Amino acid sequence: MHFRYEISLMSSSLPAPEPNDELETAVDQAISACGGDVRATIRALIVANEYLESEVGELMKAVSHAYARGRFNSYSG
Repeated sequence: MHFRYEISLMSSSLPAPEPNDELETAVDQAISACGGDVRATIRALIVANEYLESEVGELMKAVSHAYARGRFNSYSG
């Protein structure tokens, strides 16, 4: 997936959607899954994002505890 960005010192603009852009397809699928209701789609995405953020937090804690107990070796390159 790629995005085209036009950079300007005075203003910024969003990338122009491409006809077969994967992101646009995902947006259409999300809206369709919510029966075409854009507010319901945004609500569902916010709930999903909050869930994923909490999962990441729990995983970070678990990895941190395991690292502190010596279950992981640090990467030396």
